[in-house]
Amino acid sequence: MRSFISALLAASLSLLAATAAPAQTGVPEVERYINSIRTFQARFIQTSPNGSIVQGDLYVRRPGRMRFAYDAPSQLKVVADGTQVTMWDPQTKDFGQWPLGWTAASFLVKEPFLLSGDITVESMQRANNELQLTLVQTRKPQEGKVIVRLSENPMQLRGWTIVDNRGNRVAVSLAEFKSGQPLADSLFKFDGVDPSLLRQRN
Repeated sequence: MRSFISALLAASLSLLAATAAPAQTGVPEVERYINSIRTFQARFIQTSPNGSIVQGDLYVRRPGRMRFAYDAPSQLKVVADGTQVTMWDPQTKDFGQWPLGWTAASFLVKEPFLLSGDITVESMQRANNELQLTLVQTRKPQEGKVIVRLSENPMQLRGWTIVDNRGNRVAVSLAEFKSGQPLADSLFKFDGVDPSLLRQRN
């Protein structure tokens, strides 16, 4: 589990800013698709480098809001409230907060979603009706990458893989994808322990 958290929340892929970059076939379509999504929810299956598999529900409301709700017995909470990501695991007492732009999954909620500027599309592949884009930081490509997977006809987000600078991979696959439904504000508010209590204890 810690390998996932470090990959998801400390990969430091500051995705996605806006300046000019060479256009690639497929990039405008992906940008339009992601920017057209205001809300979505899906089941996720996460595979970590050690082979462990966990799953749960993912809720996204663009811009800036996201929640990974893990199935029991995990008690892990990962919530983005529009400005920061909070992680709290009651079982291990692990707690952390990061600016939203520092997380590798920030491409889901960035407004606008742009595949240019601070991010470079390192490669793009098509096979079996799936489009796969490999994204790296333009200025620090050695620090890791995110491989985003989408079906093309119709276009739909299928998941992503985070690759850290040591080559470790955390893969997230999505199923039961539904977009456009209203999502309550309460989903995107951290509902764990009071962070100030943790800071006092530390």
